Parts: sequence; structure tokens; C-alpha cells
Amino acid sequence: MGRSIRIVPAILTDDPAALNKMVRQAEAFCDYVQLDIMDRGFVPSRSISAGDIAALKTPLAWEAHLMVKRPQTYFEDFKKAGAARIIFHYEATATPLGAIAAARSLGIDIGMAVNPGTDIVKILPLVEQIDSVLFMSVNPGFYGSPFIPAVLDSVTRLRRLCPDFEIGMDGGISEGNIGTVARSGADYLCVGSGIFRKPDPAESYRLLSNAASAAIKA
Repeated sequence: MGRSIRIVPAILTDDPAALNKMVRQAEAFCDYVQLDIMDRGFVPSRSISAGDIAALKTPLAWEAHLMVKRPQTYFEDFKKAGAARIIFHYEATATPLGAIAAARSLGIDIGMAVNPGTDIVKILPLVEQIDSVLFMSVNPGFYGSPFIPAVLDSVTRLRRLCPDFEIGMDGGISEGNIGTVARSGADYLCVGSGIFRKPDPAESYRLLSNAASAAIKA
């Protein structure tokens, strides 16, 4: 069977009303989303909280992408809120193994995000301890940041070294570059503004999904 690829809508906002609107939109066209969490420390912006998410009572499965310092202090709240997976940033803690151990102690699936400037050599010793790696193809913290093409090489390198490991990409992905991104070797692509800042988010999601699938079959 050939490789498959999926689009994961990414929701980033500091407004609970906007969060509710985007989640209700996503319920109409997908079953899984990523919710971006920011602390105005690791990145310059602040976002919604675990409490805001818990109040939604959505049928969607979701993962929390923690762009925060001391990520392990957030794990329990997001598990209680219903996260299917939590992703922390390699660069956000001096003790990534400690963060991984904290997640495992709570029975949480754990992924690790990697900023564009981090060489994959640094993360290779951790790959066997986690469930996925999410490569940031923008500098994190804002919707609509420009795509950084050099990250494609990191995805391709990790796919070559770890052929069965789950790899994601997040940031700056659009109809204009999704074919190239899909062919790099990622399993899933997180898209925020390329879906939710379009006039018809459901149609944008459909177009991106079809384009990504067509690219890996070509």
C-alpha cells in the first residue's frame, strides 16, 4: 500500500469566541484538529487555555501544540481537557527527556516540535522515546508567517533515517507549496491560515487534502 498523507487544521487564537467559531467550522469537514497554545514567553503571543478548550465540548479529537516554557507543567490540564496528544517544543525545555517522562507518567501520547533552526542530529537520540516529530516550517507564534523551505531537507533526512516514524510539518503551508511539502516525506501537514483565513474553510481543506494526496501519487 502506498503512503498516505493527511491535513490537520491548526487553530491559533487568543479569543474564546473565535476558538468556538473555528472549532464549529472544523466539525463540518474533519475529525481531528491541532490547537495551538502560547504563553507569551517561549513565543511573543498568548493564546486560549486548557479551560477554554474544555468548555467547548466538541466531538473532534484534538492535539495540543504547546509553544510554552516549562511544558510539562501544562500536561495534566490538557489531559483533563481531553487532548488526544500533546506536542512540546524541543527548544522550550532544558530537559526534554524529563518532559517525555512526565507525559508517559500521565499516559499521554507525546510529540515533539522542532524549530527551523534546530539540526535533526540533536533530536535523533529522542525519537525512540516519542510518538511523533513536528517540524516547524515557520518561526512559531503567529498565523500567516512565511514558509521556510530549508525545513524540507530536515523532513527528508529524518524520513530516510526513520522510515516508519510519524512526521508532521506545521506552518506556511498553502495551495502554492503543498505539492512540494507533501513529497518531502511528512505524514501530516498542519494548516492554519491556509484554511481558516479563506472564504470557505471546508473547501480550502478539501482542496489541500486532494492536492497533497495527488502529489504523493504522482
